[in-house]
This record gives sequence, C-alpha cells and structure tokens, in this order.
Amino acid sequence: MTTRFTKAFGVAHPIVQAGMSWASSNPALPAAVSNTGGLGVLAAGPMYPEDFRAALRALKTATNKPFAVNVPLYRQQADEILDIAIEEKAPILIASQGGPKKYLGRFKAAGIRCIHVVASETHALKALETGVDAIIAVGGEAGGHPPPDQVSTLVLVRAIAKAAPEAILIAGGGVADGAGIVAMLALGADAAQLGTRYLATKEASVHEAYKHKVLEIGISGTALVGRGMSPIRMIANDFSARFLEAEAAGADIEARRAIFSGSSLKLAALDGDVANGKIEAGQSAGLVDDLPGAGELTLRLITEYRSALARLSGLNIALESSLGRSLQGVL
Repeated sequence: MTTRFTKAFGVAHPIVQAGMSWASSNPALPAAVSNTGGLGVLAAGPMYPEDFRAALRALKTATNKPFAVNVPLYRQQADEILDIAIEEKAPILIASQGGPKKYLGRFKAAGIRCIHVVASETHALKALETGVDAIIAVGGEAGGHPPPDQVSTLVLVRAIAKAAPEAILIAGGGVADGAGIVAMLALGADAAQLGTRYLATKEASVHEAYKHKVLEIGISGTALVGRGMSPIRMIANDFSARFLEAEAAGADIEARRAIFSGSSLKLAALDGDVANGKIEAGQSAGLVDDLPGAGELTLRLITEYRSALARLSGLNIALESSLGRSLQGVL
C-alpha cells in the first residue's frame, strides 16, 4: 500500500486517524493505529499544556512508529502547546483552524513534518504556497468542522488534486472502510483520513453513550448546526433541533449564538449527555455498526482496501477481455 504519503511520512498504509478532540486525546487510540501501520494522531485540543506533555511522552513510549499531534490554532494556549510539541520532538504536526505562518518556520527548523487541514481549494493552495509538507482536505460529509459551503469530499478532493497534482494530499470526510480509501486514492489523494470510524472504537476516549449514538444512526442522521458562525456536523439530537428550529424561525445571529454556546462537545463526549451535547460525527456514521479495537479496525481496513482493489482489477481484466473480443471482430 505504497503512496507518496507513505513514503514521505514513513507509515505502512495510507490511513490517517483524525485528530478528534476528547476521542483521541489519550495515547491509547493513536498508539493502536500507529502500531498497526496507520498514522495515529494525538489531539491536543482539550488538554492543558502539561497534560498534553504527559500524553505525548506516554505515546512515545507506547509506539516506535510515526505518529502526529493535532493542534487547533485558535485554542487558548496554542503557542504553549506548539512549544511543547517541539520540545518533546513530536515527529509530525497536523495543524487546523488557522494559518501555517503561525508555526511553520520553527517546526521546519526543528525537523518536524507539517500537515495542514483545509476545507477549500483556495485555502489548500495558500497552505501549499507556504511550504507545508502535505494537506488534509476535509469535505462536507465530515464531522466536526466541515467546509461552510458544504462542498462534498468527492468534489473538493478532485479539485485540489487537479489544481496541485504535485502536493501530498490526504482526503477526509465520508470514509469509513477500505472501499472509501480506494475511492479517495482514485480521486488523486495519497491517503485517507478517518474520524467517525475511529471514534467508534474501544480506545476512543469519549463516553459510551456517544459511541452508541454513532452506531444507532443512518447516513441521514446528522445535522449541520451553526451556519453563519462556525458550523459543525453532529448527530441530530434535542440541541440541534432547538437550534435549527430557531434558525428556521428567522432568529437573529445573537439569538442563535446564545443557543449554540449553550451546548458543547464536552457535554456529550465527557459527560455523556447525548440529548443536549454536541455529538460531533460525520455522515459516515451511517456506515458504522460495531465497536472494534482500533488496531483490529486498522487491519480490517487494510483487508477491505485490498478486496476493493481486487474487485477493480477484476473489472479491468473483464474490460480488457471485452475490448480484445471487439477488436477481433473488427479485424
């Protein structure tokens, strides 16, 4: 399973576990993914700086394979978190929700590879101009913070691959199995990022009620909440219904902000309040129906990936055979 991504970042397979606030903020999940050949990602988002340092050290003990740390650049104490990532020699940084100029120079100087998360073709090209080593393009199906314009992963990834064919591109949003990984590579990506699928694993550090909501819903069971602010895709619940009702009734931005700020991801992920919390998850939740270990899941994805490739190979052989018979008929 060799791609430009696997070669550049030293991983065995073109699989990236998304950095998910609360879900991958302990070392168990990224360690399991990295130890089975994917790129595990430790999420710094909800952690105090010294907790992040401790988790990063524990992760370095738990795996000798490549891993990444994800830092949302808008969070308080982001600069301190970035300093710790350098001090502790994190091998790869995945930065999101901010510009690369904030960190790129000092991380490059420290020999740390840098991947930047983008949600549009314009932002992808701007990030690449700064010199990041790779980009993650996140489409409208993704959980958490998808693109405000809701362009699908299928279209966004293909557009970026055409606009910047030399760039190492990781595709995220709507991928839950090996067939989805193959689809992203067919579009021109070099790897696929999976978030919701890894959210539903034994090692993900969110409340069990949160995980079971992921298992319960179908592909249309999510809602986009917060248009005009910082929209999130989440599993539909009482909170999302309240917000969307206010939006449909024409509530002004301040009224909508008040409803939006009255809920949080922590409420669902840590406290287990899946009626009123923000249960961030992507549309691929409708493709998820079990809670395996993260290492077991990674191995399964590899098997599914190979099965999907074999199916395509069979179609190609059938096509070549058909073309051959057609040419014989013409001659």
